[in-house]
Amino acid sequence: MSVAVKNRVALVTGASRGIGKAIAVHLAGAGFDVALGARTRHDGEVREHSSTVKESDTRPLPGSLDATAAAVRDSGREALPVYLDLLDRASLGAAVATVLERWGRIDVLVNNGRYVGPGVMDRFLDTSVDLLERNLEAGFYAPVILTKLVLPQMLERKDGAIVNIVSGVGKNDPTQPPEHNFGWGIGYGASKGAFNRVAGILRSELGDQGIRASNVVPGFVVTERTVIEKGYATTDGAPPDVVGATVAWLLTTPEGRASDGAWVEAQQVCRERALVPGWPADAA
Repeated sequence: MSVAVKNRVALVTGASRGIGKAIAVHLAGAGFDVALGARTRHDGEVREHSSTVKESDTRPLPGSLDATAAAVRDSGREALPVYLDLLDRASLGAAVATVLERWGRIDVLVNNGRYVGPGVMDRFLDTSVDLLERNLEAGFYAPVILTKLVLPQMLERKDGAIVNIVSGVGKNDPTQPPEHNFGWGIGYGASKGAFNRVAGILRSELGDQGIRASNVVPGFVVTERTVIEKGYATTDGAPPDVVGATVAWLLTTPEGRASDGAWVEAQQVCRERALVPGWPADAA
């Protein structure tokens, strides 16, 4: 049984593709109008998406705000694409202001976007302080700023939810160096380590004022970027829909809402509740 949702608004960052797109589409299916934040507005735009300073990869990736907006509207809900660059603080304020001006409220903020570019997976000695700062700016400071921007109107209603897409790399050591499949660099690990702490602090300080805050852990998910950049097959990990369905479950079901504040493992939740038909294949 789902909690009734009427004219509620979610803002999802990193919504042009991958996990962010899946979250947006599943929230639309659950009855939310969705504001979509990302840099890539139109198909074919070029962005640097290499992981280390030793290489450059600007191949266009599938996905855009245009495409995600079309998918949200296909679900019968309204979509509002807004340009949002996590390294550009002015764009954060402009995006939130646009959503509030157009729709008057933001009930849910999903902090999904992160820094993508050189220095994400470099080794400690290869990661300059400048690149480490870019990781922290996009992966920690930007979502904190967005959260601060949306909280006042949530607190006024005494109702709102912050969902942070976090990662186990923020609390676990890599088993291999970053150039291998199961390694990660100081940039990615440090930014996620800081970000992992935000939801618990919000819950402790603002939970009694109607603010819910949770960490959602995707696990290994295969996205458009990992297929093109790393050569993964779509069957090498979970599909983005697993995370999208879990976030919708978290926000719209009594069980999900009761788990507020938990460290929510998306793949475990999705598997146990069969949220995505046909996944995993051995459960079909």
